[in-house]
Amino acid sequence: MHRLHDVIQETDTKIVELCRRFPEYPCLLSIPGFGPDISAKVIGALGNPYRFENHRQVLKTAGLDLSADTSGKRTNTIPVISKKGKADLRYGLYHAALIASTRDHTFMTYVTNRLTGREREKGIKTRMRIKLAAKMLVIAWTLMKKRQMFDPGCIGA
Repeated sequence: MHRLHDVIQETDTKIVELCRRFPEYPCLLSIPGFGPDISAKVIGALGNPYRFENHRQVLKTAGLDLSADTSGKRTNTIPVISKKGKADLRYGLYHAALIASTRDHTFMTYVTNRLTGREREKGIKTRMRIKLAAKMLVIAWTLMKKRQMFDPGCIGA
């Protein structure tokens, strides 16, 4: 068990060393909720941020786009994400959104404003975190392209 822990620790160290070679890495670390693991997943999934023409392509990479099989005939159902992208990235982004929405004032305000009046809806907190995860991915992509640090003013709470 100790050997396995050492191997995991060694792998994490190598991942951080590799990520430090990317000029976008510090930009991603500046986003609340993003640590070395999630930043590495974003860099690994997106690679060159200039290969995407718009944010919809970025969201599709993670499977955070709305499902394309909605017919338009049913109005009482809630559209779901497609889940056809990178599951580990989606998982990491959800946890980043969870951390940011409970510990960072800017993201807490953003989520609270969107939840106002909808607190009784079933599963609304999870849906808001998924939307926040998608927003965080778009922010990460934008910061990677511009090579800028995170600015809380870009949230638009």
